[in-house]
Amino acid sequence: MTTTAQLFEEPFDADEYIERLAWRTPGGGSKGGVEAFDPKRLLEEFENHIEELKQLDEKIQRRVEKLEHQCHREAKEFAHKVQDLQRSNQVAFQHFQELDEHISYVATKVCHLGDQLEGVNTPRQRAVEAQRLMTYFNEFLDGDLRSDVFSNPDKIKEAADIIQKLHLIYHDLERQLIQEFTAAQRRGEIGRMREVAAVLLHFKGYAHCVDVYIKQCQEAHVREKLDDTRHSDVEQYLRNLYDLYTRTTLLATKLSEFNLGSDKHTFLSKLIKSIFSSYLESYIDMEKDYLRTRGAMILQRYYDSKNHQKRPIGTGSIQELKERIRQRTNLPLGPSIDTHGETFLSPELVVNLLQETRHAFERCHRLSDPADLPKNAFVIFLLLVEHLCVEHIDYALEIGLSAIPSSDAKNANLYFLDVVQQANSIFHLFDKQFNDQLMPLISSSPKLAECLHKKKEVIEQMEVKLDTGIDRTLNCMVGQMKHILATEQKKTDFKPEDENNVMIQYTTACAKVCAYVSRQVEHVRKSMDGKNVDTVLTELGVRFHRLIHEHLQQYNYSSMGGMLAICDVAEYRRCAKDFRVPLVLQLFDTLHALCNLLVVAPDNLKQVCSGEQLTNLDRNLLHAFVQLRVDYRSARLGRHFS
Repeated sequence: MTTTAQLFEEPFDADEYIERLAWRTPGGGSKGGVEAFDPKRLLEEFENHIEELKQLDEKIQRRVEKLEHQCHREAKEFAHKVQDLQRSNQVAFQHFQELDEHISYVATKVCHLGDQLEGVNTPRQRAVEAQRLMTYFNEFLDGDLRSDVFSNPDKIKEAADIIQKLHLIYHDLERQLIQEFTAAQRRGEIGRMREVAAVLLHFKGYAHCVDVYIKQCQEAHVREKLDDTRHSDVEQYLRNLYDLYTRTTLLATKLSEFNLGSDKHTFLSKLIKSIFSSYLESYIDMEKDYLRTRGAMILQRYYDSKNHQKRPIGTGSIQELKERIRQRTNLPLGPSIDTHGETFLSPELVVNLLQETRHAFERCHRLSDPADLPKNAFVIFLLLVEHLCVEHIDYALEIGLSAIPSSDAKNANLYFLDVVQQANSIFHLFDKQFNDQLMPLISSSPKLAECLHKKKEVIEQMEVKLDTGIDRTLNCMVGQMKHILATEQKKTDFKPEDENNVMIQYTTACAKVCAYVSRQVEHVRKSMDGKNVDTVLTELGVRFHRLIHEHLQQYNYSSMGGMLAICDVAEYRRCAKDFRVPLVLQLFDTLHALCNLLVVAPDNLKQVCSGEQLTNLDRNLLHAFVQLRVDYRSARLGRHFS
């Protein structure tokens, strides 16, 4: 089998190739059987074929080497051609750049030349145009229109253009004359003003000349009143601005009644705006600075008159934690200060702050742009809250809370109720100004919700401190009662040595406690108003009853001692009537009924326990009172509760 390169083309299978070679070799295949198989012949054929394959491989290898050499030679030639093309391209690009620079240079020269030609030609054209307009203007002055452009109907557009240009010249000249009039007025040259006004008399702008004169006079008057005080005396500046603006708007209202033209209202409003615009733009900033400074000065002047250095009110997590503990436990965290009865609330100071704020609201209403009025009014309200509610009322409440003694203090002076009374009075004034002066300015704007929210927030913060102070004050009152009972009540009061010689109606301790309670009830009534009186007196009455109830359970009672206890409770009940609170009176009625158990005959004890006032009480409570009798064991009274 002749060996050629075509035999090895893809797909090539070596096993199939050898099988085909063996089959074509005589004696090499299975044809003819085993007897016809000749291995030597097959080996010889294989060796010859291997030689042919080697020769074919050498031939192909030489051809490959020849092609590779040719490929390398052509690659070098192509690379040389590419390099030559790149050099040619670079040279062409350089020539292009030189050409572009030359074109730019020529274009610049052409533009410069054009500008020079235009600079020469434009003045010439303007001069020609001016000469032509002057010729036409002379014709108008002479009253003899000789030019064809005014007589030829076909040139009506050109005639209109000429008249328009003359009209522009007229307006420019009129503007220059008005400017000259204004400058002369500022320099105070009356003669020059008279000359210019005489010329303007024949112009339409003469009325504008009059407007300028009025405006300059107004501005001069306004500047004279305002500029001198703008930085030296802000209070006087704000008063002058309010007064001048009010009088000017009133004058404009009166002038609008006269025949000043169809747009008289627009003209007058623009005139006022042009005079006051620079002052109105900065008004609210000046107002804020003045109120902030004035409020701080009023506060400081008051505290200086009291020789009081304001204490910093603590803030932060530790202070908040102390406040929460104090509110829930009434523990005196921190030292208690002695204010010597001073509430640190001043009606005079409050009136001054509210008066300043009232004037500020009036100025705000008059001087603010309608769109900015609610926002500016809200700013003033926040300053009032800061000075009156935070710096004065809230500070006084903090001082008042710090001055409340502990509940076990002896002979404690309780001034916090005076603080409550004055704080309520002040807040009523604050609320009145809120409704009377602030509400009309913000009632129809989104700022209303913000103001109401801020007011509610301030009220809630003060109510928390008022409630805390009142609660601690009530605790002090109860502590004082407890101290009176502990020092004045003797064990022998209810177990007298001589049962037949008891001449008193009630004990000394009871008399002193009732006198103290009556004073405190009267104090509460003077310090509170409305439903707050009943609320506080109800709480005080409940605590008063609890104290007496617990106090009575500390003693043992003989028959006469029980009668004396009943007399004490009757006196306590009479004192409780001053509260005018049904619940408190009912509690003492029940306590009086309980004390009857101390003196009732043993045989009637069960019947009394079933009475109207005691039948609904816990039997353990009834039993506890009966156990206080000295004859509890001897009379075997416990059997009635078994």
